[in-house]
Amino acid sequence: MIQQKAFNKTLLAALVAAGMTVSGSAMAAPQGLYSADELTDAEVFSPQSGDEAIGEVEDILLDEDMKVRAIVVDTSNLLDLGARQYVIDTGKFTVETRNDDDLDDLEYRVNVDMTEEEITQQPEYDNDWWAQTKKSAASAWEDTKQGAQSAWESTKAATSDALTSAGQAIESAGDKTEQATDEAAN
Repeated sequence: MIQQKAFNKTLLAALVAAGMTVSGSAMAAPQGLYSADELTDAEVFSPQSGDEAIGEVEDILLDEDMKVRAIVVDTSNLLDLGARQYVIDTGKFTVETRNDDDLDDLEYRVNVDMTEEEITQQPEYDNDWWAQTKKSAASAWEDTKQGAQSAWESTKAATSDALTSAGQAIESAGDKTEQATDEAAN
């Protein structure tokens, strides 16, 4: 319980620091501060569902930079497919705050900006997805690291070549100036 509260406080700080883009409908303006604890288990709605929830937020997924990258929506019985968990990327959902004047009554409504059919086309949150996503993220990080290292090596080599060329040009100009001075003196 203590670890969960500590994790929730850390997650909340990450959400705020990362500038999690959340907004509601025209009625609800972004609040600037969101509780990860209250966001977990918030009811989720689609444009088709009206006031009938299609599920709830099961988890919040963060990347290496502790930025929110997705939420996991646990659907009740969406399109008669049975309860499943889908990964919904940031930018495909908004959060509407309700009762934000009282922390004890704080409540969120998550609006997914997709039809119910589009939701079922999102990746399912399971061990295979987790393993593949971790592998892809690690590979992307390694590619970025190698690309940055390669860019640094190229920049360093180009700078060294430029400095060598500039040094040779200055030396050549000095030699020509010295030669011209010697010829003028003779």
